[in-house]
Amino acid sequence: MNERALRARATIDLDALRSNVRALKAHAPGARLMAVVKSDAYGHGAVQCAAAAREAGAEWLGTALPEEAFALREAGDTGRLMAWLWTPGGPWRKAVSLDIDVSVSGLWALHEVSHAAHAAGRPARVQLKIDTGLGRNGCQPAEWAELTAAARAAETEGLIQVTGVWSHFACADEPGHPSIAAQIAVFRDALATAEAAGLRPEVRHICNTPGLLTLPEAHFDLVRAGIGIYGVSPSPEIGTPADLGLRPVMTLSASLASVKHVPGGHGVSYGHHYTTPGDTTLALVPLGYADGIPRHASGTGPVLIAGKRRTIAGRVAMDQFVVDLGGESASVGDEAVLFGPGDRGEPTAEDWAQATGTIGYEIVTRIGSRVPRVYVSEHGNVPERDGTGEGT
Repeated sequence: MNERALRARATIDLDALRSNVRALKAHAPGARLMAVVKSDAYGHGAVQCAAAAREAGAEWLGTALPEEAFALREAGDTGRLMAWLWTPGGPWRKAVSLDIDVSVSGLWALHEVSHAAHAAGRPARVQLKIDTGLGRNGCQPAEWAELTAAARAAETEGLIQVTGVWSHFACADEPGHPSIAAQIAVFRDALATAEAAGLRPEVRHICNTPGLLTLPEAHFDLVRAGIGIYGVSPSPEIGTPADLGLRPVMTLSASLASVKHVPGGHGVSYGHHYTTPGDTTLALVPLGYADGIPRHASGTGPVLIAGKRRTIAGRVAMDQFVVDLGGESASVGDEAVLFGPGDRGEPTAEDWAQATGTIGYEIVTRIGSRVPRVYVSEHGNVPERDGTGEGT
């Protein structure tokens, strides 16, 4: 099946991803870089994107779920790899056996991973997380001394190796927000407490993409680049991708499934929230909310068809939406581009985020498995097309 025959496709530019990784590394020359490939690399395909990031110099990979990290190991990755979202009874032993760094935020997790390490017959690589103010996962400062002392005791017993101390910013995408300095101060105190307990971690890290770009004083030993490696800006306040030297990696497009002429007053899609103002041409784009197109894009989502930016007419349905071409011509099979780098005048993921009241992260990550990923690269052995859309 050739690319034109696909109903829809998300074209993933791996050369752009490599360039983004190199650009982000240049922003933090004194630190190593972790390429965050959780959530199937923000919808781009974890295995392919992880390999490209490694090629561009990413020393670490990061995932949320342990299963995401296991998939990377199964695909052949052997480098430093961290998984941070754990629940009681999780697959600790498998992570230990696969040499995956695991995050520990409390005594319950320390006990579980220590038990798994004993069963596996080898020490677990553990990174301790401190909640410096985000209020999600992480050990509260009041309990940090107890956790670090217990971790040191487990380390002395040979059950674990504390390889990292880390945290996460709440508002790094809002330069100057008072919480940023407060969190850095709490993190420095936590590092001092860990050192006093006898811990000597390999890496200390708190920066996500916006922190990497704007807070050189917080780079420490490692920076975590997530959305930035995919060429999406973390926030308008920090700049556009072009301002940051980044290029969007994903282009989402589809082949028109229908083009027809209709009279004025013709209802369009469910509820007839849009009716044609006069004789016109309607184009059907075969993508819908089952593919990850926000239903909130009804009447607002921008699309490039026949060289012109247009807006979704009426409601987005499960599998399709309609665009009013205003009487201009198009043909079945013509390309509709929902978002991309913007080189051809097409919308960007940021444009979609603004049109739907969300963030660029969500726009790219929500594109589902019904949309095949088509990988393009000028070098390297990359599968021409992943029919599952899962990147595996």
